[in-house]
Amino acid sequence: AVYIAIGIKPNGHKEVIDYCIAPSENIEVWTELLQNMKSSGLKQVELFLSDGVVGMKTALMQTYPKAHFQRCLVHVMRNICAKVRVEDREAIMNEFKQVHQQSNKQEGITVLHSFYSKWQKAYQHAIQNVKDIEADLLVFYNYPKQIRSSIYSTNMIESFNNVV
Repeated sequence: AVYIAIGIKPNGHKEVIDYCIAPSENIEVWTELLQNMKSSGLKQVELFLSDGVVGMKTALMQTYPKAHFQRCLVHVMRNICAKVRVEDREAIMNEFKQVHQQSNKQEGITVLHSFYSKWQKAYQHAIQNVKDIEADLLVFYNYPKQIRSSIYSTNMIESFNNVV
């Protein structure tokens, strides 16, 4: 696995902050990478965006306690789709996509809760998994509208990985 931490400066410039290569992805390597970033001089992180690596939020809070944490909505959607019937996937994906397409956080919350209500009965376990991480799903709404599309998913990092 190639671990890559990409930073976006206030002027919008993106750069690789750090990277490492390890046999597989795990929280121990991510924790070490975060600690290396801090010891190399990265004093503070405003927002950290990640997929569903177990323990990532805890590792981040230990290293950068003031950082906000956003779960990648695309990964969340993929996880939901893996737990539902094939015939429901398109409808669920289309409805979940509405969560990040609202004009403000309150509208996002309303759409998310409507999503829960509609699918709770058929997919109780999948919906509970989303409810468990709800606090980390809509953090991107706290940022200016112009950058939200860059910070609700890890697509930027995945695009960078494809180039590499």
